[in-house]
Amino acid sequence: MNVALGGTFDPVHDGHRALFERAFELGDVTVGLTSDDLAPRTRNEERYVRPYEERRRDLERELSAYAERHDREYEIRTLHEPTGIATEEPDFDYLIVSPETTEGGELVNEIREEKGFDPLEIVVVDHVPAEDGERISSTRIVRGEIDEHGDLTPDAAGRPPAREQG
Repeated sequence: MNVALGGTFDPVHDGHRALFERAFELGDVTVGLTSDDLAPRTRNEERYVRPYEERRRDLERELSAYAERHDREYEIRTLHEPTGIATEEPDFDYLIVSPETTEGGELVNEIREEKGFDPLEIVVVDHVPAEDGERISSTRIVRGEIDEHGDLTPDAAGRPPAREQG
């Protein structure tokens, strides 16, 4: 089975890792990584996004561990459009999405249908909650609210920074 998913992955966090885990459970994985031009356009709010090559390096490190553990193949491709790789090739079986990108997955299937491709099975992976019960997101990490695992940062938890604790 061939699995597609895409994103900006800046920074990679436990929510992304849940997507990767499910993808590698299903088959060989192709990840579309947003280009430097596309990445800012896919953000809900304006914020700095690290350059493509830095994000790719970090993503490569994450994916290689999953591929080894599941004995699967993977590749990373550059996404220039939000619907990306899953609309360009007929050979995918699954599309991994998060709850807020489900509509995008449905759009992918509409485009595939127009091209005469079989629809993909859309697999929705739930958000991973942070320590405070809100979802883990790259934006929250960049803001300094949480770390990549969803743990509240000292300031967000109302605790003094570690260097000030006695």
